[in-house]
Amino acid sequence: MIWQSDEDRAWAVEEACRNARPSPLEIGLGGWILRASGGPTRRTNSLNPLRGWRDDPARIIAEAESLYRSLGRPLIVRVPDLVPEMGAVLDGLGYRSEGEACTLFAALPPEDRAVPDDVILTDAPDAAWLEAHAACEGVMSEAALRAYRDSLACLILPRMFARRIEADRTVAVAYGVLHRGILVFESVATHPAHRRAGHARSLIATLMAWARREGATGACLQVIAGNAPARALYGGLGFSRNLYDYRYRRRD
Repeated sequence: MIWQSDEDRAWAVEEACRNARPSPLEIGLGGWILRASGGPTRRTNSLNPLRGWRDDPARIIAEAESLYRSLGRPLIVRVPDLVPEMGAVLDGLGYRSEGEACTLFAALPPEDRAVPDDVILTDAPDAAWLEAHAACEGVMSEAALRAYRDSLACLILPRMFARRIEADRTVAVAYGVLHRGILVFESVATHPAHRRAGHARSLIATLMAWARREGATGACLQVIAGNAPARALYGGLGFSRNLYDYRYRRRD
């Protein structure tokens, strides 16, 4: 896909990332999407912006606060650099900033590669993938597991789930989603006992090759800004361009 500007690319990636991790419950709200999946994940339980016209920020915040209150939850606002108008309003209301993250982009390499013998690909998260994901992520509450699986059940875009096997055990998992020529990486995780051995790199390279065969030309992912090991891994795979940062805002 050819974008007319950096802003076009950034908004295309924002849309792709949102669709790669859907929320079973969401509504449109004056140029924003209010997402309420349940569980602890902020991305699927926050107010997220859309491109184009957006209603008065103060009015949106007041309406969103009321709606989240009716669900028994605090309002969390996800604020990308793409929507600077929201910052001053949230500052005035005492919303603190947390969870700074960056959005990385890479062009897909032209070369193809066969699926390695130690990587298993499935177009849906089977029981083995889900079990391995839980083991890689560590202890997750029942509410978190349920919300995560409900999110995956809402995926309707082309997707591929990958896991790497070593000594008959899954040591790393990831999945990728294709949206309008963009591959989005999600849930890249390695078991704590098997980190720094290149497992995640192998999965990412395999998914990039799959996406290239499906006609994608670019890939993106979102990562915690302070996660130096992850950023080094992704940088080595061509994710050298940071399109925009974002953070979450909530009131104590």
